[in-house]
Amino acid sequence: MLKVLLLTLLLLYTLASQAANCPGWPSERATAEVAKLRATLANWDDHYHRQGVALVTDQLYDQSRQRLQHLQQCFKIEDQVNALATARGPITHPVIHTGVDKLPDEAAMRHWMAGKTGVWVQPKIDGVAVSLIYRQGQLTQLLSRGDGIRGHDWSRHISDLHTINRQLPQPLDLVLQGELYLRMDNHVQAQTGSANARGTVAGLLARKQLGHELGASIGLFVWDWPLGPDDQAKRQSQLSELGFADTQRYSKAIKSADEAALWRLHWYHSPLPFATDGIILRQDSRPPAERWQAKAPYWIAAWKYPYTQALALVRDVHFRVGRTGKVTPVLKLEPVKLDDRMISQVSLGSLARWQASDARPGDQVAISLAGLTIPRFEQVVHRASVRQPVTAPAPGKYGPHSCWQASVGCEEQFLARLTWLSGQKGLAMPGVGPGTWRRLVDGGQLTSLVDWLTLDAEQLAGLPGISKATATRLLQSFETGRAQPFDRWLRGLGVPAPRETSLQSDWATLAARSEDDWQSLPGIGPTRARQLAAFFADAEVQTIALRLGEREVDGFRIHVEASQQ
Repeated sequence: MLKVLLLTLLLLYTLASQAANCPGWPSERATAEVAKLRATLANWDDHYHRQGVALVTDQLYDQSRQRLQHLQQCFKIEDQVNALATARGPITHPVIHTGVDKLPDEAAMRHWMAGKTGVWVQPKIDGVAVSLIYRQGQLTQLLSRGDGIRGHDWSRHISDLHTINRQLPQPLDLVLQGELYLRMDNHVQAQTGSANARGTVAGLLARKQLGHELGASIGLFVWDWPLGPDDQAKRQSQLSELGFADTQRYSKAIKSADEAALWRLHWYHSPLPFATDGIILRQDSRPPAERWQAKAPYWIAAWKYPYTQALALVRDVHFRVGRTGKVTPVLKLEPVKLDDRMISQVSLGSLARWQASDARPGDQVAISLAGLTIPRFEQVVHRASVRQPVTAPAPGKYGPHSCWQASVGCEEQFLARLTWLSGQKGLAMPGVGPGTWRRLVDGGQLTSLVDWLTLDAEQLAGLPGISKATATRLLQSFETGRAQPFDRWLRGLGVPAPRETSLQSDWATLAARSEDDWQSLPGIGPTRARQLAAFFADAEVQTIALRLGEREVDGFRIHVEASQQ
C-alpha cells in the first residue's frame, strides 16, 4: 500500500512539474509553434535520409524532437511526425531493424535494469545502421536501415569497403545488422565529441561512387546476428570466428546498474577506433527475429553521454554595459543542464553578433561550454513564430567618457566603473564589490564616482542590509582606498595607459601633456596618445580629480593648488 502511495505521489509530482514547464500560449500560438517545429524536423529528416546531409548535430536533433513531444503533450496535440518518412527504401530487409529507447538519465537506466538478468553493454557507435547479407560466405548486399522495414541498396559500395569483412571463412548464408562508422585513431569522445562522424558516413554512402580511398575510411561494427544462436555469448564467440572480433571485444556482460555506469564512463574517456554517443544495453534473451518490429523493443535501450550542446529557451535579451562603454548582449535562458552545470545565461560578445543571429525571446538556441566552463552561444536553432521586439542601445550612446555619474540609463556602466575602482587592479578595497556599490547607489548615497569618500558611519548604517559592524568595516576599506598611491588611483579611474607606462607623477603634470607628449613615450602610439589626452581633458574626469584633491588624495592636491592660483 505504501509503495502504491509513493508511486502515485511521484506521478502527480511529475505531471505537475511538466505542466509547470508548459508555455502559457493561447491555442493558436501553440498550434503555430508545433507546426513550425514539425516542419523543421521534417526538413532535417529529409536531408539526412535522402541526401546524407546532417543539418544539425544529433544532440540538437534529439533535443528538438524531445521539445516537440513536450509541446504536443502540453497542448494535447496529436503526434503526426514520422522521422523516417523519407528514409523508406524500395528493398525489404530480411529481418526488421528494431528501434531503441533512449534513457534520459541514470535514474531511467536503473529503472530499466531493475529485475533484468543476462544484460550486456556495448558502446553505442555513432554511425549508420545497415543490414549485411552474405550468400555462400560472400557479402552480396548492403542495405540502409531505412524505416526499419525497407531500405536503400548500398551494395554498389561493397567493392570499395575493403576494411570490412566481405568474405567469410565459411560458405554461410547469414544476415547481420551493424553500424558503418568513420574510422578514427584513438578517438576520445569526452575530449573531441563525435566530430560529425555519423553525418560524414551518411554523406559518403549517399554518393554514387565511393572510391578506394574513401572506402578505407569506413569501418563496421556488427551489433546483432538476428538468426544466430539464442545466447549472446555464443553469438559473439561465433561472430569473432567469422571475422567480426570487435563485437566480442566491445561487449561486456554486467550484473548491475553500477557496472553499466562504470562502462559508460570508461568508454567515454577511453581511446576508441570510432565515435560513440553513449552505451547500448541489451538482454541476452529476446523474441525470435520473425517477431521483431520496427519500433523500440523491451530488451534493448540506449543511455547516451552528457550533451556537449544544449538546446535552451531564450527568456530575455539583456544589453550589459561595461566600464569602457562596451555593450555586450546577454541571452537570459531558461536554466538548462550542460555537463553537470546549470546554465541560465550566455554572452554573445558583441552587438554585431547579436544582430547577425537576431536571437529573441522565445527562440531556441544551441549553447556549449568553452574550455568546459564558459557558456558559449553557437546558433539559433528554432525561431519563435511570434517575433518579440528587442531594443538595443543606440550606437554611440555609451563610450569611454559616458556615465561617470549615476543617472537614468547609466546604472550598469556606473556600477562597472565603481567595481573596477575598488577591485584588485584599482584601489584593492577589501570587502567592497558590486553588491556594496549597488546598495549605496540604490540608497541614494552615491551619484558621483567618489561620493563614498564623504560618507560616515551613520549614513552607511542607515542603508538596508548594512549593520553598524558592516558600516565600520566599509569605512576602514574606504580609508584603505583613499590612502592608495596616485598611480593606483589613475588605474582605478580607468586611465587608458599601458601597464608598463609609468604614472609616477601628479595630476597637473599628466593633464598638461599633449597628444605629441604622450606619443613620445615608449610603447604609446597615435591611438593610445589620443585616448590619454581625451581622458585627462574630459570635464567629468577633471571634476573627479578636483574633488580628490580636496580630499588630499595622493597626486591630486597639486591640481587644487593649481586651480586656486
